[in-house]
Amino acid sequence: MRLRCALPCLLALSASALSGQDSNRNRRDDPAQIGNRDVGKGVNLYSLEKEMALGKQLAQEVQRQAKLVEDPLISEYINRIGQNLVRSSDAKVPFTFQLIEGDSPNAFALPGGYVFVYTALLKIAGEEDELAAAMAHEIAHVAARHMTRQATKSQIVNLAGIPVGVILRGGIGGAVIRQGANLGIPALFLHFTRQDESEADYLGVQYLYAAGYDPNGAISIFEKLESLEKKQPGTVARIFSTHPMDAARIRKTEQEIDRILPAKAEYVVNTSEYTAIRQRMISMEARKKAVDDGRPQLRGRKEAEEQPGDQDGSTVRRRDAIE
Repeated sequence: MRLRCALPCLLALSASALSGQDSNRNRRDDPAQIGNRDVGKGVNLYSLEKEMALGKQLAQEVQRQAKLVEDPLISEYINRIGQNLVRSSDAKVPFTFQLIEGDSPNAFALPGGYVFVYTALLKIAGEEDELAAAMAHEIAHVAARHMTRQATKSQIVNLAGIPVGVILRGGIGGAVIRQGANLGIPALFLHFTRQDESEADYLGVQYLYAAGYDPNGAISIFEKLESLEKKQPGTVARIFSTHPMDAARIRKTEQEIDRILPAKAEYVVNTSEYTAIRQRMISMEARKKAVDDGRPQLRGRKEAEEQPGDQDGSTVRRRDAIE
């Protein structure tokens, strides 16, 4: 009986999701249409309002249990990068961005626009476009509504009486899942299929480009994560278990950049403000670790906010346009 009830529901939702799909696909490939397309179209039992309420509840659990970076300069800067990317995205919900102390070079998004970035990611991302690329990827997951679409599939499967594990092909694994579980987040909302990850890569480079960054920042951060995986086997593979950080993924993203993104004369690669904020965060972590270890502290350079910059607070280095 449950199976009979679930299948008509699934078919009806699928038919609705397929309507207008062809025209939306053309706009999906055109970065000039960002903001005028529905990349989150698909089978989804969650309204945007319900999705935002769910995300808020999950984010509050993360905030209670995680070690958030509370430095106002760092927090404001990370949020500013994120909001700039959101304005250049297809997202239809407001966003918040917060930094978590952690050794995993990672970031994760929750339903409804809540994005958390680990400090280890800033250590790996030596340039602003690399960090922005990782954040744009998470924004893309939210814009495409991957979390609630996955939850919808699970609910429909449960209605049909089929174990969710069968659909997920052996369960949910990976460092992100374990970290999320430790923060009170249901694993379902941190699991993405290979197709989800590919779509987030694809949309993320468009958002990066639209915000003025060099889209090759995505390639650069991918290559650094791939290099980390080679040096410390299992570190990155666990994090990206559904879509391994490998040469094929990097090559696919390079091809998509060449195919859909018209070359620009200039791109933002890095800013002096990012360099200062990143060094401030690294110095703060080093001092905290010294205190925790009981080691004597040496007096270092002045803090980032005391270091004068250009009149606008940043120096933008340009990278040649892709031929």
